[in-house]
Amino acid sequence: MTSPATVLPRWTLGAPIVSWIVLGAAYAMPGHALLLALVGVSLCAAVFAAVHHAEVVAHRVGEPFGTLVLAVAVTVIEVALIVSVMLTSGPEKAGLARDTVFAAVMIVCNGLVGLCLLVGGIRHREQDFQSRGAAAALAVLASLSVLTLVMPNFTTTRPGPVLSPSQLAFAGVSSLVLYCVFVFVQTVRHRDYFLAGVPDEDVHAEPPSARLAAISGVLLVVSLVAVVLLAKVLSPVVESAVLSAGAPPAVVGIVIASLVLLPEAFAALRAARADRLQTSLNLALGSSLASIGLTIPTVAGVFLYIGQPIVLGIDGKDMVLLALTLVVATLTLSTGRTTILQGAVHLSLFAAYLFLSFAP
Repeated sequence: MTSPATVLPRWTLGAPIVSWIVLGAAYAMPGHALLLALVGVSLCAAVFAAVHHAEVVAHRVGEPFGTLVLAVAVTVIEVALIVSVMLTSGPEKAGLARDTVFAAVMIVCNGLVGLCLLVGGIRHREQDFQSRGAAAALAVLASLSVLTLVMPNFTTTRPGPVLSPSQLAFAGVSSLVLYCVFVFVQTVRHRDYFLAGVPDEDVHAEPPSARLAAISGVLLVVSLVAVVLLAKVLSPVVESAVLSAGAPPAVVGIVIASLVLLPEAFAALRAARADRLQTSLNLALGSSLASIGLTIPTVAGVFLYIGQPIVLGIDGKDMVLLALTLVVATLTLSTGRTTILQGAVHLSLFAAYLFLSFAP
């Protein structure tokens, strides 16, 4: 069998091509029911292909740069989906960025982390990780979450939960700066905080060749552009389906965040099953940080440019859930060792978030 380090799976080559073919057909015959279904399938395939090619590039550059590549790739997809839906729907979707970012934080910090801890605990009883790196990531996550999702409810220049243009610019710039400092610490200054203490044969498997990594880099860009355009076609359908089901508008944000995070969730779960919890936490917490640190500045810049208001402040129920999540995550990540108990606690918080999203 050919080594995966020297060849790309055929589906990762075909998915971007098929996505562009379906995209062309959708623009040629807008509104066709069968084509819309194919657009949805192609969108999912393009997302998985993009993340796979990001993983190839990530394996080439090594840890912890690899998880950074994945986080940035996933965030590009998230931003594309958010902006396409908001620009298509108009001012009534001014809170979509808030809903999606908050959903990403809750899905990652409770759903994904909880599932990884539960799966890893069942298979390996206890798992170790670098508490210094996890604590650093959590400190940045707590600061970004409160400053961008909670503080807008308490500012007085403009009635909350909307920030004034200057406040929105400050929130975007400060989020980006803090995220960039974290990336510098993760990849340069204190890189050892985010590396597994025990060598693992999967981590040190033969990296792909430079040629293969370059091909994956090109296909990654092709896949991401396809995701952006397919999302623009599909976004009105997703919104209509959610509203037709009688679900609250915030569920659209959950759908977007779930779609974007699904491929990366599989990668984190595989790492947890292989007793590489450090990699799982790097992927999970890195996704949350990128979701806020890159999404908020980008969306803020877009809507400052077009002069459209954007709602960032979450309501009281969500503030309680966010505070509880940050407290529990602090307790979970403070010891450097986890069991199934911590996984069960995080999953219970995730279940509460989902239930209260549909029955607020």
